[in-house]
Amino acid sequence: MVTEPPGTPIGASAEIALTQRTPRVVAARKLLRRAGRDRAGRFLVEGAQAVREAVEWAGPRSGRVHELFVTDGAAARHPELVSAAADIGARVSRVTDRAAESLSDTVTPQGLVAVCDLLDVPLPAALTNRPGLVAVCAGIADPGNAGTVIRVADAAGADAVLFAGETVDPHNGKAVRASTGSVFHLPLARHRDATAVLDACRAVGLTLLAADAHGEFDLHDPAADDVLAGPVAWIFGGEAHGVPATVADQAEHRVRVPIHGRAESLNLATAAAVCLYASVAAQRRRATVGESPPASTLGSSHHD
Repeated sequence: MVTEPPGTPIGASAEIALTQRTPRVVAARKLLRRAGRDRAGRFLVEGAQAVREAVEWAGPRSGRVHELFVTDGAAARHPELVSAAADIGARVSRVTDRAAESLSDTVTPQGLVAVCDLLDVPLPAALTNRPGLVAVCAGIADPGNAGTVIRVADAAGADAVLFAGETVDPHNGKAVRASTGSVFHLPLARHRDATAVLDACRAVGLTLLAADAHGEFDLHDPAADDVLAGPVAWIFGGEAHGVPATVADQAEHRVRVPIHGRAESLNLATAAAVCLYASVAAQRRRATVGESPPASTLGSSHHD
């Protein structure tokens, strides 16, 4: 019987720590790039909080978390995570500090990096069970913004987050960190054809609302409740240019968040939070009153 030498982290192999040149580390490093992730069907999750969420998402012996790379220092700080990863069947591999740094895109690596299956599901799977609130990311290039929208959607109780067209990968390391674990909490779907995403939303009864600083109606307009209280898909675009025109043109309504002070605008995550929570509030008011959904008083879609 092989016994682990004193000081070996719980659940970690007694083998010599892997270096940045070890083939498994080299292969994992390719997952820092989108092409590598899409090719392998896997992505990297870094840090104690994210690894904890990944292990909980994976569940017992699911195989969805394949490997945990951990430095001795990180294993000593988080022995429960090392044990939890081993318990679900993930391979636990000791790595040197330099190897851990090579798997990180942060300034201060935490020494814990898990290799997980990609999270996205097909569009129909993300839109099952009659969704009432969905966030659509269209043209968002910054991964931090995308991750924060996922976090906001999770907090608001949204049913899914969809990535439409040329939009950043939600498996990007910065996006995963910005989501603070929310990437593991609700369905994510990606499709390069933005129109296909919008059509899928309409097919399940969602009204498309484009968040637009120059929208035709104000989010706080009392008449807006008629639309907000129904099943809706909010479309959010990039910081600089907003929702792409080709996408916004397909929405039933363009909605603006009013600026009452002197601020030039709201950042993307703040605007997303305001819009999603406005829908939640309107839906709860309708549920409390027990109304049947009224016909919109905002006028017909500009497509009619």
